Amino acid sequence: MEPVALDQLLTAFAAGAAVILSGAAYALLFAWSRLRHRPGLMAPAYVAYGCLVAAVLTLAKVFHMSGFWAAPVVVMLAGYLVAPRIIWRLTVAIESGGEPKHEPDSQHV
Repeated sequence: MEPVALDQLLTAFAAGAAVILSGAAYALLFAWSRLRHRPGLMAPAYVAYGCLVAAVLTLAKVFHMSGFWAAPVVVMLAGYLVAPRIIWRLTVAIESGGEPKHEPDSQHV
């Protein structure tokens, strides 16, 4: 791997910040869409994911991540696409299972 040139540090910094912000926007919009039953928010969520992809690919280019190092980038992007769905389904499954109902104690009634 080649070191990053000094003139590309600003690009790397901006792309890193974009990864954080767009990743958070994707997760928040996805969750908000599901919580509020507003499917119209999924389009902005996918736009945020597209920004995440662009930022990650920019970082990969700046850091000269090619060959073997391209695989973790692809796995991370695929994982971040499906992670909110899996987390949502897990949360719904846990919440729908509920806790056992507490029966009042007959001695205290």
